[in-house]
Amino acid sequence: MQDDTTGQELKQRLSLIESMIAEGRRNTESWGWKFILWGVVYYVALAWSAWGGSAWAWPATVSIGVIITVLIGSLRTGYHPATALGRAVGSIWLALGISMFLLFLALGLSGRLTDPHLFAAAVSAMLGLANGASALILRWKVQFACAVVWWLTAVAACFGSDAQSNIAFLAAIFLCQIVFGLYGMFTDVQERRRRAAVHA
Repeated sequence: MQDDTTGQELKQRLSLIESMIAEGRRNTESWGWKFILWGVVYYVALAWSAWGGSAWAWPATVSIGVIITVLIGSLRTGYHPATALGRAVGSIWLALGISMFLLFLALGLSGRLTDPHLFAAAVSAMLGLANGASALILRWKVQFACAVVWWLTAVAACFGSDAQSNIAFLAAIFLCQIVFGLYGMFTDVQERRRRAAVHA
């Protein structure tokens, strides 16, 4: 009798864990717009710093990106229920955002944002870390693929030519921010439609 109860409890716990992982993944899918927004922010900042040469390109662009993220995010609060898993993944991305904001601000204002290889390697490694940690928590192969792309980009930035480093960085932004964000938005819309059909 004890073994049956323990087996049943184990199945319930595994089911709870699986549902928490699925909810965490759905929560991340609902952030698709953030991935797209930040992909655009990176492109704007890169273009401004390349053509304008201003030390303010990254700090100003990132500041505007933060403001837009907070404004849109405040309109979407309560969209998905908060779970421990969702808060854990959100904390990873919040820590990344703070780290990148401080890095861009300090490098931009100090005038040390001049080595594109070092910059691309640092940013790519940080984004690989956040995507990788999120993917491992959520057991999400698509996001882990993004982490691998970012990590390969970090290596390419260290060993490739200027052109190779730039192409790898621009391609990683497109694949891991824009395409992944669109994928997240698409799957989020599909899931909301499925839930609406079930509840109808």
